Amino acid sequence: MGNPIDLKKRMLPAPVGGGFRMEGYWVWCGSVIKGEDNRYHMFASRWPKSQPMHPGWLSLSEIVRASSDTPEGPYQFEEIILPARGAEYWDGRMTHNPQITKWRDTYVLYYTGSTHPFPDIKEGERLVHNDYRSIAARANKRVGIATAKSIFGPWTRYDSPILPTRPGHFDNFLTSNPAPHIEEDGSVVLLYKARSYKPMPYTGDTYGQMTIGVAMSKEVSGPYQVMQEKPLFADESIEIEDPFIWKEGPYYQMMAKDMHGNICGEKYGGVHGYSKNGLDWTLNMGERVYSRQVLWDDGKVRQMGNLDRPFLLFENGKATHMFFATSDGTESFFDAENTWNMVIPLKQD
Repeated sequence: MGNPIDLKKRMLPAPVGGGFRMEGYWVWCGSVIKGEDNRYHMFASRWPKSQPMHPGWLSLSEIVRASSDTPEGPYQFEEIILPARGAEYWDGRMTHNPQITKWRDTYVLYYTGSTHPFPDIKEGERLVHNDYRSIAARANKRVGIATAKSIFGPWTRYDSPILPTRPGHFDNFLTSNPAPHIEEDGSVVLLYKARSYKPMPYTGDTYGQMTIGVAMSKEVSGPYQVMQEKPLFADESIEIEDPFIWKEGPYYQMMAKDMHGNICGEKYGGVHGYSKNGLDWTLNMGERVYSRQVLWDDGKVRQMGNLDRPFLLFENGKATHMFFATSDGTESFFDAENTWNMVIPLKQD
């Protein structure tokens, strides 16, 4: 009860030439939707390889659209959807974590944005984790929405985030990584990642571990209300990120990234949870939805550095493809030379 269709058993080999990558760019955060042109459109984030993958994204990520005739791809770059628009905007310096969906005749793009008041990065500069721009950009991460009547735009951004931080709560430092499910009546269940301030002696305030919050709204445009005083799974031994949410029958389903491997048995592997009401969630301890050991269509099994930002493409109510942000690093993206968005087709009945 509450268990999803067994995605792991349905995974077909991943096409080596599929997905989306760009020469000269780090690529991340892919989500896909079928447009009014009956083609497939991936919304992804990218930033130049002139900066390190991390923390370059904090200051330079931008959301782009790529397209393909098939879900597998390869996807071709089309346009920048949400470019930098100025430090005075909450998302004026960076856009990231796109998740595309649709409500009736409107495409709805949930994403993370950030800003800071400092000078642009100069040519030849290399961002580091404790650079003042990286610190400010991380602390200013918030969740917002852009909408369009066509997959080709124009896109209208909200001038305020839908999930501001809340002093005195578990999400007082940042909100990010939105994972929405829109009901038939237009109401929304929205999972998101949050962090809180954590005072540190001698070094100033920093941030605590990753937590997951639940917000709800009666309509897509908001307002969104955080529903619980504590995060989901308020246990320091449980740390997950990158939730993806969908619904099967009466149950909401979630898959997410296991940061330490103590839930699913594999570091950065996929955990599964379910809920009857979108508020009270159960994690299936010991169950692994996906593994970083990936079988490719050249017959080789490779351990990927990442399988982040999991996303399911549904057609006619059935999950047909899984998408992940991935890297060729040995341990996450810290030593990666390339990142891209990959796709795994799912066997159909």
